[in-house]
Amino acid sequence: MPTSSSRPSSKQPASWAYAEQFVPEDEVLQRGRERAADLGLEPVSPGVAATLTVLAAANGARTVVEVGTGTGVATLSLLRGMGDDGVVTTIDVDGEAQRAARETVAEDGIRPNRARFINGRALEVLPRLTDGAYDLVLLDGDEREYSAYLDQARRLLRVGGLLVVDDALWKGRVVDPAARDASTAALREVSRVVLEDGNWFPTLLPTGDGLLLAVKHS
Repeated sequence: MPTSSSRPSSKQPASWAYAEQFVPEDEVLQRGRERAADLGLEPVSPGVAATLTVLAAANGARTVVEVGTGTGVATLSLLRGMGDDGVVTTIDVDGEAQRAARETVAEDGIRPNRARFINGRALEVLPRLTDGAYDLVLLDGDEREYSAYLDQARRLLRVGGLLVVDDALWKGRVVDPAARDASTAALREVSRVVLEDGNWFPTLLPTGDGLLLAVKHS
């Protein structure tokens, strides 16, 4: 039997596409994507959205922080995996996008008090949130600020809490040593810190544009 390193890779793109579309999206999420297109925004991929629902459910998440609301595709995906008492605190500087996100969440029949929308810069809002009070933190904001977000996420998560970093492969640039732009460098640094920091159990998934996952164990 061939080893994993010697198996042919010609089918990987097809397998990735199959996995991305494995969970069909309903009309509510599709309309959230349409709102994003209208505003020139790029929501999380269908594969990432489905993964967020699974992660929130597996984590038993009741309190979540999301950096980067967009039009609510990820927000709703998280809420769907949480219990009826679960609350997502979501932060974004784009007020128009957050208004669209409110519509996306409302269309799914989610109670308004389960999504706490905060309009503002994440690095100004995150320090005001309570230490160790959150089950899951999703980073999907300004990639150049991810290192600073990580410092806040470490503080906000309880032991056993889950860190989720979207765009961790950044359009394939993270694995390209010639790519040295600010966003790519910031994402490389976050992955390095999480991998080398003894406080996390990390893994990196090729879902979407890359999902870095890490459980805080101390």
